Amino acid sequence: MISVDEALAHLFDLITPLAPEIVPLRVGSGRVLAQPVAATRDQPPFAASAMDGYAVRSADVAPNASFTVIGEAAAGHRFDGSAGPGQAVRIFTGAPIPEGADRAIIQEDVTVSGSVITLGGSVDTGPHVRPAAADFTAGTRMEAPRLLGPHDIALLAAMNVAELPVTRRPEIAIIATGDELVMPGEIPGPDQIIASNSFGLAALVEAHGAHARLLPIARDSAASLEMAFDLAVGSDLIITIGGASVGDHDIVGQVAESMGMKRAFYKIAMRPGKPLMAGQMGNAVMVGLPGNPVSAMVCGHVFILPMVRAMLGLGAAPAPIFTARLGEELPGNGPRTHYMRATFTDGIATPATSQDSALLGVLARANVLLIRPSHDSPKQAGDDVTCMRI
Repeated sequence: MISVDEALAHLFDLITPLAPEIVPLRVGSGRVLAQPVAATRDQPPFAASAMDGYAVRSADVAPNASFTVIGEAAAGHRFDGSAGPGQAVRIFTGAPIPEGADRAIIQEDVTVSGSVITLGGSVDTGPHVRPAAADFTAGTRMEAPRLLGPHDIALLAAMNVAELPVTRRPEIAIIATGDELVMPGEIPGPDQIIASNSFGLAALVEAHGAHARLLPIARDSAASLEMAFDLAVGSDLIITIGGASVGDHDIVGQVAESMGMKRAFYKIAMRPGKPLMAGQMGNAVMVGLPGNPVSAMVCGHVFILPMVRAMLGLGAAPAPIFTARLGEELPGNGPRTHYMRATFTDGIATPATSQDSALLGVLARANVLLIRPSHDSPKQAGDDVTCMRI
């Protein structure tokens, strides 16, 4: 068996970032910017009023000063003239500051009489003007790689960038294996269960930027597995679920090797998730996950998501971890790294009572994995522990 870190290193060695493609800005959120893009204009492109009020020359501002209103400026409609001494332009938020003016007096601070405004006895410091290019200038770059969110999309729109070079989404083929499986909605036989892992893994990878292809369930025969692998051709990553252990019906590894898979490793010193294998299969990376539902999903967080990030060009790194305080006493750990399902609240991580790798209900109630290193000493409530969000 190899360690989790060694397994991740092998997996990252199998991966290269995918090529970029061009997409419209509208669908860019959640994608990874693959190449830098630059603003085509300044923002704001002109000095603009930050308030509704009157644009004047700051040199003329004094308590009780009066101004003659000579025109109006609104957002999208500038005042074409110039504001001279003793003159004001009615102005609204976002409108260009007229030539000659450099300050906006807020409307609450003036008294209006016909075309004349008079300031009050006290005047605020102003100037209530957003300078030209205060946000960014033409040529300002958004660097890559960058996972784009809604705020990035708003910024890119303001930069007048209509199309984005983003990393192509990884195509991930997911193959559930086993005679015992039927699809959700079907009526299982007396010895069958519902295929759940493939649906959970598909949702997991799609939530992190990949595209999942759920292939038909492969039965425990070489012919059925070969057909499934043929259907997976063209994928960047092939994930099999189940059949990777050493039982008489666990034939995924031998069928994959008969079809050209070059194995990188098999078995990891972790729980749950020990019977995991990986290798290169044609142009795709192939990962064989355990069949137990929790094992498959835990391995999805520990291995598959870091692989997806690496394919997207976001770097080859393990899933982020953080330190929490332990909520209850734990005995010493055995020789395998243990990823315990736990709840994290108010800085405290409390492991679930049962850590059975078949109990999806426990996993659904968890929001972190509490990571116990191999041969970890007993822990007391309040001790520091390492966690991974799920």
